[in-house]
Amino acid sequence: MSDDLNAVFQGPGRDFIGYGRNAPDVVWPGGARVAVNLVLVYEEGSEYSWLEDGRNDNWGEYNIPNSPPVRDLGTETHFEYGSRAGVWRLARLFDRHQVPVTVSACAVALQRNPDVVAWMKARGHDLLGHGLRWSEYWTLSRAEEREQMRRANELYRSLLGVHPPGWNCRSFPSVNTRDLIIEDGEFLYYSDPCNDDIPYFVEHAAGRLLVVPYSKTLNDSRYLIAPGYGNPRDFAEDCRSAIGYLLEDAEEAGGKMLTIAVHARWTGQPNRASGLREVIDFVNRTEGAIFMRRQDIARYWLDNHASFLPRG
Repeated sequence: MSDDLNAVFQGPGRDFIGYGRNAPDVVWPGGARVAVNLVLVYEEGSEYSWLEDGRNDNWGEYNIPNSPPVRDLGTETHFEYGSRAGVWRLARLFDRHQVPVTVSACAVALQRNPDVVAWMKARGHDLLGHGLRWSEYWTLSRAEEREQMRRANELYRSLLGVHPPGWNCRSFPSVNTRDLIIEDGEFLYYSDPCNDDIPYFVEHAAGRLLVVPYSKTLNDSRYLIAPGYGNPRDFAEDCRSAIGYLLEDAEEAGGKMLTIAVHARWTGQPNRASGLREVIDFVNRTEGAIFMRRQDIARYWLDNHASFLPRG
């Protein structure tokens, strides 16, 4: 087997069982049954660009499969909208409703916009590590990914004074990412897997790693793909439906967590921000649903549910 082919088969094993048919009966703070983690994804200034990389990114306002081999000012300025206007529209919305959020930010993006760092510190929002830049980690060697993670963590510490408690890659991790998270030794949790509704532990040679699952389901990238969100009402109704169903399901299956992810350049647009405002209003008036930062979900799990182990 070639080295390239062998690399494909490395990485974590698969678990099709998890907690199985009888999931643990989870209760969140205050008796809540659904913990909603609202993630603000901040990537602007860390994406691929012609000036820095000799290539363009393809996730501005349009998902362009084949970017032209010239500088793409349209995509560049779509990203700039997120850092110049979108992030502040969302910040005002979160501040107005006093919503605790998790900021999934690339380190270089934060470095290029110090006011975002200041806002995170002032409001107590937590960090989810999202890479040095918005890189395609599945294309990197293990050594390259390790070095980018090291540099990112140093930059996060210099900007925010903390090592990121968790980590989530662009799109999907490489086969090496989980091992590098364990090797680092300073992460509280890991958030690349999208395979459950509640946290769980994975065993490794030095102990166990807490996984706080992510989700691509309630993600505003669906404004750019088909089938997806045609308008903000679609996004809001999708989120409300998920929360409502989980609240009903909790009677039989226990409490759950739910990730809702929005990007500064996409939901920071005024029409889409209106859909997110509807979701925030819904959670705030719905008994049994609460907003929690991702770090707080992880710590609550460690303090209260550390004995819950998947069967797989």
